[in-house]
Amino acid sequence: MKNSKIYVALLLLISSMSFSQSVSTSPYSIYGIGNLYQSDFGPIPSLGSSGLALPSSKFINNLNPASFGFLTANHFLFDVGGKVIQTEYKDNETSESRNNVQFSHIGFAFPVTSKSGINIVLKPYTSSSYKITGLKLPIENSIESYYLSVLGSGGLNNFDVSYGYQLSKKWALGLTTSFLFGNTNDTRNYYVGTTITTIDKDIHYNGIRPVLGLQYQSEALLSFGGVVKFPAQVNASKVQTVSTVDNEVTTPLQTDVASNQDDFYLPLELGVGVSAKFKNNLQLTLDYERSFWSSTNQSDLYGSFVDSNRFAMGFLYKKPKERLSYFDRVQYSGGFNFDTGSLEVNNKKIEDKSISIGLSLPIDYTSSALNISYSYGQRAKISGGLIKENYHKLSLNLSLDGIWFVKRKIN
Repeated sequence: MKNSKIYVALLLLISSMSFSQSVSTSPYSIYGIGNLYQSDFGPIPSLGSSGLALPSSKFINNLNPASFGFLTANHFLFDVGGKVIQTEYKDNETSESRNNVQFSHIGFAFPVTSKSGINIVLKPYTSSSYKITGLKLPIENSIESYYLSVLGSGGLNNFDVSYGYQLSKKWALGLTTSFLFGNTNDTRNYYVGTTITTIDKDIHYNGIRPVLGLQYQSEALLSFGGVVKFPAQVNASKVQTVSTVDNEVTTPLQTDVASNQDDFYLPLELGVGVSAKFKNNLQLTLDYERSFWSSTNQSDLYGSFVDSNRFAMGFLYKKPKERLSYFDRVQYSGGFNFDTGSLEVNNKKIEDKSISIGLSLPIDYTSSALNISYSYGQRAKISGGLIKENYHKLSLNLSLDGIWFVKRKIN
């Protein structure tokens, strides 16, 4: 039966499987430590998740720790956000829709000196949520079959502490220390005749990953940014419980037994970005990132990890400052994102592409704003037995800008 588990992914992804055997969030979160979670601050979700070259002068830019070297003096930035996601899953025969409300992030940033700043963030890092029921699989060396049901949940969290320092008026360097922690649960029921064998597995993860960032800010046309996410080992430990049920009689075989679990490895990731300003009203952003997953020399039971490329671009537009009406202060944005995918199933990459638009609604005459963005995207294709995901995503971020340690001029 152990060898037959390879058929799980193959049959999960073939077109003959109905979506009553599908997942609640994504079928592809069954791989590795789950799907990587995109937590973006301020207007970044509407920029196609681009912005490596943007400073943190008006909002928290969590993409590049060097941005905190350009925090405005006496300003305290706070950002909290969430997402509403509607996803449609399709294969050659059926389709199914799911709705999901998710917490995105909470974080704050403030200057330490006139040339440096700190950012502290708590956000999800991965999400693992899937459900398979009534999956018929052959018993090895037999004409008989058994049925499998799988339920998975959990994911990893990310606690980031970032520090940015302004090397000169235009250059800044930053460092993020990411603390990764969390757990996933995988419960599998094997039905053979009147016997049900249940394997419940809890895997706990923890690890630390450093990220180095660099930014060049200019009042002229172009600004630049770059990040290096260093390879990291995520330590794993497993606790497993196994039991069987036959004729309503339950027999425990293992109870909370700790055993070895292969650690997970995060790859070297490099990113570069550029930002261009036009008459202070229009700003364009363009990012490129490459993740070297193949160098981790690891694979999943159901697929393999491969190098990926991500392209992202966006724009910000705001009317001239001399206009004082509320709607003249609204900022408009839009973007595009294309990720070639780090996962390969049946020799096909799980690509992800999306477009986005958004508004930044000012709350007062500081940089405080309610950021609203909408994204439409597609993941994978209906080919080679893959499941296609079409998703609509509404992101809400509340970005607050408070002024600290400034004496009142009028009492």
